[in-house]
Amino acid sequence: MSRINYTPKFYIRLFWAIIIVPIVTLFLIFILISSGKLGEIPKFEDLENPENNLASEIYSEDGVIIGTYYYENRSFVGFDELSPDLINALIATEDIRFHKHAGVDLRGLGRVFVYTILLGDKNSGGGSTITQQLAKNLFPRDTTSYNFFLRRKVHLGVNKFKEWVTSVKLEKNYTKEELLVMYFNTVPFGGQSFGIKSAAKTYFNVSPDSLKVQDAALLVGLLKAPTFFSPVRNPERSLLRRNVVLSQMNKYGYISNSEFDSLSILPIELNYQIQDHNFGTATYFREYIRLSLNASIPKRKNYFLYDDFKNDSIRWETDPIYGWCSKNRKPDSTTYNLYKDGLKVYTTIDSRMQRYAEEAVYEHLGSDVQRDFENEQENNPNAPYYEKLSNSELRDILDLAMRRTERYRMMRRAGTNPDSIQIAFNTPVPMTVFSWKGDRDTIMTPMDSLIYYKFYLRGSFVAVDPHNGYIKAYVGGPDFRHFKYDMVSLGKRQVGSTIKPFLYTLAMQEGYSPCNTVPNVPTTFILPNDSTWTPKNSGPSSKDGQMVTLKWGLANSVNYISAWLIKQFNPESVIDVMKKMGVTSKIDAVPSIFLGTSDITLLEVVSAYSTFSNKGVHAEPLFISRIEDKNGNVLARFTSTKNEAISEQTAYLMTYLLQGVVKEGTAGRLRWYYELMNEIGGKTGTTQNQSDGWFIGITPNLVSGAWVGGEDRSIHFKGLGLGAGGSTSLPIFGLFMQKVYNDTSLFVSPDDIFEKPFNFNVDINCDSDTPNEGEQNYNEDNTDFF
Repeated sequence: MSRINYTPKFYIRLFWAIIIVPIVTLFLIFILISSGKLGEIPKFEDLENPENNLASEIYSEDGVIIGTYYYENRSFVGFDELSPDLINALIATEDIRFHKHAGVDLRGLGRVFVYTILLGDKNSGGGSTITQQLAKNLFPRDTTSYNFFLRRKVHLGVNKFKEWVTSVKLEKNYTKEELLVMYFNTVPFGGQSFGIKSAAKTYFNVSPDSLKVQDAALLVGLLKAPTFFSPVRNPERSLLRRNVVLSQMNKYGYISNSEFDSLSILPIELNYQIQDHNFGTATYFREYIRLSLNASIPKRKNYFLYDDFKNDSIRWETDPIYGWCSKNRKPDSTTYNLYKDGLKVYTTIDSRMQRYAEEAVYEHLGSDVQRDFENEQENNPNAPYYEKLSNSELRDILDLAMRRTERYRMMRRAGTNPDSIQIAFNTPVPMTVFSWKGDRDTIMTPMDSLIYYKFYLRGSFVAVDPHNGYIKAYVGGPDFRHFKYDMVSLGKRQVGSTIKPFLYTLAMQEGYSPCNTVPNVPTTFILPNDSTWTPKNSGPSSKDGQMVTLKWGLANSVNYISAWLIKQFNPESVIDVMKKMGVTSKIDAVPSIFLGTSDITLLEVVSAYSTFSNKGVHAEPLFISRIEDKNGNVLARFTSTKNEAISEQTAYLMTYLLQGVVKEGTAGRLRWYYELMNEIGGKTGTTQNQSDGWFIGITPNLVSGAWVGGEDRSIHFKGLGLGAGGSTSLPIFGLFMQKVYNDTSLFVSPDDIFEKPFNFNVDINCDSDTPNEGEQNYNEDNTDFF
């Protein structure tokens, strides 16, 4: 056996072998990886347009982000939107040589090899550059697992080499500033936040350029392990980690010693709120947008009522917003995805008015109305129902409520049998329930929770700009987390006397005036089955049996006058007027139409009333003005569809009549209690048994409406004193308008007036209630046949 000759030449060859073989091996690996022989690596096109799930953002008309839709809550920011402290904290902590290397830091790798691998110092730092971390975020590693140890190591090494190659390519394609922007837009920060914009909003409720130094350090510190260093779950660890980042910033000269000393002793001050669809402002409105943009072609099997299916089918054909994501395609021919395409949806809502509307609903519904209702229920053995219900009736009500819950639907989808569902709904479980004083944790059965929520009255509110149809405020219920059903655009209830102005509109259109006098006596209708019906007033009046003006009749919501007007026309004519003014719900052509027995949405009624303030022109409600892609390119613009529904003179006469309701009628509280002395008109509405309370108010530049009622129609106040629309709903409007008028930055002012039409010559000075020359002849036979 020959012996190795350890001559100087041998050691020289060994030295070159040790140097050259690894270099050649690395070079060959790079060639193989770059050519794709060891698996796919990102192509040039992938590097130019890296895929990221970007949240779609919803903006108010005044430029405030009011919500997002997302799979991953990530929103894009540009370099100028990044705080310098953020950039300094990241570079100081993750990659101090960021501006000196080309994607892979050989000096850093050498440090890792010597200190970490050879000397076992785990605190010497990692070798991954910011660019390498970005490559891993943009193009995740192949996570295939292998049982064989050596194969796992080889696979891990290949993945690392791929990251190096991708990093070098990224450095060639992007500037350092662009790489930082991409990095901050992709990294996860925990708390369902992806990207710095979402993180700054979630943890501190600010934009990235407004972060304080210590807060920027905290967010950068999260990148190491978002859950482990979470300031919510582990505040002590988070504080220590934040101070490590501050120490690095001090070490590399980004902050001075005195700054470090003062900042490191500060406590963590969060303004933490997960950016969840259930939280924040305009939650019902955001859901309305989501349902509209994501709508699909209506199918009859999905609708209980044919008229609802018909209306949605018409909307699909005529409304470009309805089903927009399905109707439109991206350059790659795929349809838009609201949850990952980073769309910017600009709405018509005004964030200030929205806040005032939510405050008004909360202040009145959560205090006065709920308190009065609970006080009434104390001695009610059938609470919250006033009518005594049999056990079977109550069981049917609760069974229906159960079937509407998400808990029930999930159990049915999972294949749970009905008996097991009943057992589950009658088994006590920990839960968080709603209260006006704040959510509270308790233990109760899901079935008991359904009864618990029956005691809460619901309320909704919407405000519209009558000139362009823009929805300015939208409150669909008390709290979206607990009461999902939207009572602005989805829920339909009987509208009560708020329907009467449409009957008076028909009268004005046909030549009547507010000062025409009519008999304030009962009218009897003979129905198709030969039975008779004589509607009554809600109570006696000093003018019963007298001739009174139409102005007085509407101001006091007198049923006798409305019945008399129906006699002069017919229900079909009233329905025709309502359709022209924007009401789309089915309305039965029956004599009782003037009592508001038809079910209509609040948005429809408010939209129709807006015709009065817009000189007879109806503008369809509009809630989105434009949609942009993630780069700010406009994809679509939207405007309201308008039609001349009634004449300008008729509209003006109706504004005068509705002002009479406020000045001397059922809405007088707006003047003597809320001190709204300007030109405001409105109409109260109360349905049978006080099941629904309504108020619709008009001003020259804003039309608003409120509804209050129970989840079931059999849940209501005992009498009109507390249950009338003037008590339940009008105060919401009053509070809202007070707040709006106090905000001088808005387009609505108490100095606004209803403009009188050119050449208007109708005598509307009828304060004396004396008959004028244009009055209709009194007809002793006041019976009509239907």
